[in-house]
Amino acid sequence: MPTSSNIKTYSIDAMQLGPMENLIYLLIDHSTQTAAVVDPAWDVPAIINRAKSLDITITDILLTHSHHDHINGIDQLLGKYDAEVHLLKSEASFWGGDLIQPSLHHGGDSITIGKTEIEVLHTPGHTPGSACYRAGNDLITGDTLFVFGCGRCDLRGGDPEQMHTTLKRFRDELPDSIVIHPGHHYAEKATSTLAEELEGNPFMHFTKVDQFIRYRMKIHDQVRSSPYTPVTREGIEAFCT
Repeated sequence: MPTSSNIKTYSIDAMQLGPMENLIYLLIDHSTQTAAVVDPAWDVPAIINRAKSLDITITDILLTHSHHDHINGIDQLLGKYDAEVHLLKSEASFWGGDLIQPSLHHGGDSITIGKTEIEVLHTPGHTPGSACYRAGNDLITGDTLFVFGCGRCDLRGGDPEQMHTTLKRFRDELPDSIVIHPGHHYAEKATSTLAEELEGNPFMHFTKVDQFIRYRMKIHDQVRSSPYTPVTREGIEAFCT
C-alpha cells in the first residue's frame, strides 16, 4: 500500500501537451530527485526540459493504457533516459506492442520510485488492462476517470459494464479525499477530489449497470461537451428520461 506518513515523499508535476489536451505527469520522489513519467506523449522535448528545470532524473515510465495518444513519446524518451517501462500484463496482451522488456504488473502490485511507493490498480473499462496509479492520497487515472467524466467504452477493447464496475470500486474502496489526476484536461479544472466526483460526475450517479451502459454509449456524447462541469443526480435523471 502507499505510504501512510503525513509527510509526503513525492510531488506530482503536470504538463498539458498535444492536440488532445493530454495531461502528462512527473511523479517526483523528493529523497532521490528521481521521477516516473506517466503516459509520455506528443512533446518529449518539453518533458525533458521540465525534468531538467526541476533537476530530476527520469527513471521510470508508467503507462495507464496503450492508446496512441498516451504512448507516442516512449521511444524518444528512452533515447534520452534508461528508464523502466511499467504496464499491466493484461494491457500488454491487448496492445501487442513491441516493447523492449517492459515490467509487467497485476492489480495490487507496488512500484517504488526512491522512497515513494506507488500502488497499481487494475481499472478495466476503457481498455482491458487500463491502470491507475496511487501514491499517498493522489490517484493518476489515465482515461478511466476524468474530472466530471469517464473514458470512452466504444473503442476497441472498451467495455461499459467493466467501466461501471471499476467506478463502483472507486466509490466503495477509495477515500473521498483522494485527489484525481486525469489523463485529459476536459473539465473546468484539471484535478478534483473523489468527493467532488461523487457529487458532480454523472457516471458516478448510476447504480444500475443497464442505465450506466445506456448513458455512456448512447446519451452522454449527445448532451455534453467540454469543458465538463458538475452534473447533479437530479440532472442526470433529466438527461435519461
